[in-house]
Amino acid sequence: MKDSNCIFCKLASGEIPTNTIYEDEQFRVILDAAPASKGHALILPKEHYANLYEIDEEVAGNAMKLAKRLVTKMTDALKCDGFNLVQNNGEVAGQTVFHFHLHLIPRYKNMKNSTILTWSHENFTDEEMKEICEHLKKELH
Repeated sequence: MKDSNCIFCKLASGEIPTNTIYEDEQFRVILDAAPASKGHALILPKEHYANLYEIDEEVAGNAMKLAKRLVTKMTDALKCDGFNLVQNNGEVAGQTVFHFHLHLIPRYKNMKNSTILTWSHENFTDEEMKEICEHLKKELH
């Protein structure tokens, strides 16, 4: 299914020109138009899924397999020092386009955007951690 109002559906289908670095029957991988670093790319499914909550599990798994293949090759090609994989779900998490996409962000020593993915650590007591753990274990089984 595609969403005719979704810009990422149009990018993934080729309706809008992109700097495509890889394509197969399920995905188009493009360079991000507003990159955080040299080589920052997006894995876009050709079918529309708003986020990780909606995406088919097999497609999600294939996206991660593709990410692994690409970052391995991109690391050599770009001579980068590491990679971040970023996937946001919901506005509060920083999602601005509601079509599942996975950011492949090459990281370089001494790069300008060195604070990508920096956060302040939360502190929880041992008791709070135990409560969180027990709640999640109960809900996840």
